[in-house]
Amino acid sequence: MAEDERGRGEMGQGERARPGFRPAERLIDLANAVRATPDLPRAALVELLARHGESPGDLTEWAFTERDAGELRGAAVRIAAVLTETDTDRAAHALNGLLAACGARPRLSRHGGHPWHLHVDRGDDAGWGDWFLASSALALAQILTEYGRVPWGECAASGCTALYLGTGPGSARRFCSPACATRERVAAHRRRKKAEG
Repeated sequence: MAEDERGRGEMGQGERARPGFRPAERLIDLANAVRATPDLPRAALVELLARHGESPGDLTEWAFTERDAGELRGAAVRIAAVLTETDTDRAAHALNGLLAACGARPRLSRHGGHPWHLHVDRGDDAGWGDWFLASSALALAQILTEYGRVPWGECAASGCTALYLGTGPGSARRFCSPACATRERVAAHRRRKKAEG
């Protein structure tokens, strides 16, 4: 299946081709889903990919097979390992490794109603796993170079292992959501009150 037929591509940091077409958010959602459910069914993967801009024709049973789903789950596990890396140098080396393994010479592509965008996988016949790893590594590499540090990680709240991408304004992020941050602050407050009284 040709990559251009699948509607896959990469956007520069901050660009928005259409709602749901944001590779960094896609990779976080996919990595979290597979971490939570390692054998995530093909149908759930299809739903997730559709939410992130993949066209229905690219997600049919013949275009996105059970084998493709397995390949994509494996790729999500590999990218999750990068997302748990907090050291900038080690993260950069890991991303370089993924780009070397799955990437190719960058090329511009326009298809499926998307504007021109960058593809970095091995070509039109790249599998779903290679496509996901190459596009995710490119997105994270762009983010790392923009911020000069690793702005992603695993939630610091006790009992939560969700991955997050902290590319918004403000100080460096440590939690996957405001709910986890609030829960941790309340727990810390209660511990201080208990220690005082």
